[in-house]
Amino acid sequence: MIVGVAKESVTEEMRVAMTPSAAASLVKLKLDVVIETGAGRAAGFDDAAYREKGARIAGRAAVFALADVLLQVRVSISSENGDLAALKPGCLMIGFCDPLGAPHNIVNAGEMGISLISMELIPRITRAQAMDALSSQANIAGYKAVIMAAEASPRIFPMLMTAAGTLQASRVFVIGAGVAGLQAIATARRLGAVVSAFDVRAAVKEQVQSVGAKFIELPLETGDGQDTGCYARALTPDQLRRQSELMAKVIAESDVVITTAAIPGQRAPMLIPAAAVKAMRLGSVIVDLAAEHGGNCELTEPGQTTIKHGVTIIGHANIPATVPFHASSMYANNLAKLLALLVTKAGELNINRSDEVIAGCLVLHRGEVVHPRMKELLAATQSAAAKDLKVLSI
Repeated sequence: MIVGVAKESVTEEMRVAMTPSAAASLVKLKLDVVIETGAGRAAGFDDAAYREKGARIAGRAAVFALADVLLQVRVSISSENGDLAALKPGCLMIGFCDPLGAPHNIVNAGEMGISLISMELIPRITRAQAMDALSSQANIAGYKAVIMAAEASPRIFPMLMTAAGTLQASRVFVIGAGVAGLQAIATARRLGAVVSAFDVRAAVKEQVQSVGAKFIELPLETGDGQDTGCYARALTPDQLRRQSELMAKVIAESDVVITTAAIPGQRAPMLIPAAAVKAMRLGSVIVDLAAEHGGNCELTEPGQTTIKHGVTIIGHANIPATVPFHASSMYANNLAKLLALLVTKAGELNINRSDEVIAGCLVLHRGEVVHPRMKELLAATQSAAAKDLKVLSI
């Protein structure tokens, strides 16, 4: 079986789906690994390093034509992607593809007759932890968010006692204590900042405290605040309004605010209104890790760094790509573990739909939408479109 790795085509995407060391593990699985020329260069991996580990190097057209399984970081399955026509019939594509946010692209990919695994949908269960690419990339994002904040801030993070006087430590507030949030807390603490954090899930209080931050408790009724996958549950509009009102004082007293709240397939919740930004001290910094999904701050401009009311707002839409070497290493290991589950001892592809990990992330199988949540979403989308058509017809 041939596993192809294509160079990323999304703008400013520096990561690569397979590293030389991870490619070596695939070769041990009796897989023929074909890497597109220069695919890993932006992440720090040259073609020679892949050859040394047993992979082949080929042009883009050959990778798409030969691959039984095609690996990418960000899979482009829109109708505008000309590469799809070059795919081998029945090819399995694996990568981040935002199926819940762009269901129309799933329909387009289905018409090509391909199979598709979405790395966003890897189940959050013990067996799948080593394949959880969302978490691995969130770790990178949480770390880099603090570095970016420290660089943009006019203040240093640690307290310093010098002959010229004592410099007070920066105050960092992290909203959301998931993987990215906890890594941001730990990184800010290592740099010497005084850190506090908030999450609607009361269960994460001990985790926040374990990495050295103060857990901010707000008088807000959210139940346990999490769904069956341990992700934060979406709040009602009234709860969001109340939450932002209660957090306003903490935000105003902070030098740096890092937000991490995102809801799969939906716009990110707006947690920091313009009024809260205006109340912050001159020179404060907000790093909005939800910028790609609209942002947690009302004034965030996705993909841009702006200054509003004297506050620097960083809305970088793909922070893991700014640390491409290690982000690629973690992602490639996630894919290698997943492929080990998809391949027989003889090196043949076996998409076992009765396996809960595979069933949880398999969106398309030979052109058919098989993921229950995607079926519901597409049915709802088609129903809404039909209603709109009736209204236009009246």
